[in-house]
Amino acid sequence: MAKKKTEEKLPENGYTAEDIQVLGGREAVRLRPGMYIGSTDQRGLHHLVYEIVYNSVDEAMAGCCDKITITLREDQGITVSDNGRGIPVDIHPVTNISALETVMTTLHAGAKFGGKIYQVSGGLHGVGASVVNALACTLAVSVRREGKLYKQEYERGIPLGEVKEVGPAKGTGTSITFLADEEIFPKISYDFNTLSERLREVAYLNKGLTIVFRDEPNDWEKTFYFEGGITGFVRHLNRNRAVRHRPPIYISRKVNSTIVEAALQYNDGFADSTFSFANCVNTTEGGTHLTGFRSALTRVLNDYAHKNKLLKESDPNLVGEDVREGLTAIVSVKLSEPQFEGQTKSKLGNIEVKSLTESIVAEGLALYLEEHPDDARRILDKAITAARGREAARKARDLIIKKNSLDAGTLPGKLAECSSKEPEHCEVYLVEGDSAGGSAKQGRNRRFQAILPLRGKILNVEKASPEKILSHEEIRAIITALGTGIDDEFNLARLRYHRVILMTDADVDGSHIRTLLLTFFFRHMPELIAGSHLYIAQPPLYRIKSAKVEHWVYNEREKEEVLEEMKGSKNISVQRYKGLGEMSAEQLWQTTMNPASRTLLSVNVEDTAKADGIFNLLMGGEVPPRKAFIQAHGRSVKNLDI
Repeated sequence: MAKKKTEEKLPENGYTAEDIQVLGGREAVRLRPGMYIGSTDQRGLHHLVYEIVYNSVDEAMAGCCDKITITLREDQGITVSDNGRGIPVDIHPVTNISALETVMTTLHAGAKFGGKIYQVSGGLHGVGASVVNALACTLAVSVRREGKLYKQEYERGIPLGEVKEVGPAKGTGTSITFLADEEIFPKISYDFNTLSERLREVAYLNKGLTIVFRDEPNDWEKTFYFEGGITGFVRHLNRNRAVRHRPPIYISRKVNSTIVEAALQYNDGFADSTFSFANCVNTTEGGTHLTGFRSALTRVLNDYAHKNKLLKESDPNLVGEDVREGLTAIVSVKLSEPQFEGQTKSKLGNIEVKSLTESIVAEGLALYLEEHPDDARRILDKAITAARGREAARKARDLIIKKNSLDAGTLPGKLAECSSKEPEHCEVYLVEGDSAGGSAKQGRNRRFQAILPLRGKILNVEKASPEKILSHEEIRAIITALGTGIDDEFNLARLRYHRVILMTDADVDGSHIRTLLLTFFFRHMPELIAGSHLYIAQPPLYRIKSAKVEHWVYNEREKEEVLEEMKGSKNISVQRYKGLGEMSAEQLWQTTMNPASRTLLSVNVEDTAKADGIFNLLMGGEVPPRKAFIQAHGRSVKNLDI
């Protein structure tokens, strides 16, 4: 009997193995660059620089490099040079191409694996150099090894030839020059100050390392070298604050291949300015090393306070919030096998690091307090005062809740709520003044836009105690409307609107109110910023109108361009808008609130330590540094109201 031939049926949805696309390393990086560097905006550009710098820093942490030079070139290219050992150029036994080309073109290839060459390393686990190469229009690498100079060039990650010996060389080291690809990055523009701050941090975290940063287009140069390491970092962060003890407390110990360092100093402010690093990478979301540090701090200060009768037996223990008020600290760990959460490494996950950091910090801090009783008393006085303020704030909060002012089920009476109950589709405008709030309420889309008018300037939280903050009516209204709570009670999952938009007048008072609001969110709801939920509305500065056309413009440059285009038109009028209330509801919707035509600025923090210093400088209690800042930068102010 003959067998019947059957036809293979395709799945009904037509989805077969042929539909599975397999991408090589380079193609995957270029297709989804955000997976590797976070974004393709300026932050992503800066990340390219950091990844190459981290490779040089690995050489420094291995004790083989003491100078790194970074140059921002005239053509917007970047050159990073070091005096390390130089990337090997001999043939790799697995890839059968040079080790240099292997490192520059193969994901997860490098000396960071196995712990033989680098016991400690940062970067993207061996993908940094190859990722930068894939996202660069052109890249050239030069290596000095064994008295010879080697070079190889690439275009969008593809070698243009083999590694070549091009001449003799003195010393050792690696130099990489790359030009970011305009096909990937819409705008090639680096910020000298942002890069400077990050490079300064790297120098602090590696005492004895010299970092030179040059900006050729502007003929600027900065050199960073800190013999004191992270102790100098803490001094730098506290430079505009009144401190309670000098010098900073420094703790350091190496256990096996792991190094734990901590430096801390208390000031008279209220903010907790603690920054954590793992292998020189800023772990902005903390991790096990930060948890261990905080546990040690709370335990040791409680033990000392009870032992020395600064707290009575009947007194409750200090909590983390108490001992961190007014604290500036750096926690840095260097370990051989870091386990980061997320590709761009915002959180350290090594379980063993928590107990190790806790024991080292606890022992070092306890010893310091015993040897410096005057400093210990000043620190404990600060923490005990904070505990009393916390208890007063709790009572105030309980009282407020009883009055239904902070109850999640009772929203502020002046909040104009939207009809949608899906947070991911909702947004709330925090609007300056009742007049603008009225226009916004009339002009909004009631389905997804809520309006919370704010009366006057909110409290400057940089100089206020927790009790005073919770007693401020406008701040209570913000906390209640958002639904998240603040500080240690903050819960992003309870956020009622996924876009929180600050909308203030385009004048000096509006700028001040916006700064006060940003200070509040940075200090007490930083997760809101980290989650990309905070925005700034951009109302127009001018309406330019003629008999036939109308233009809304948002800055001086745009105004000049529009006026140039309208030359020859009759009856041109230029109206300057300083206040939101000067616009009708329809105009406010058209220019500032309509998702199809508005411009929103997303609030992000690229360098938390730098932002901490700026908020302290502008809003803190020390007047002389702020006066010096105004005198230094006063001439660069635009749109000054007089």
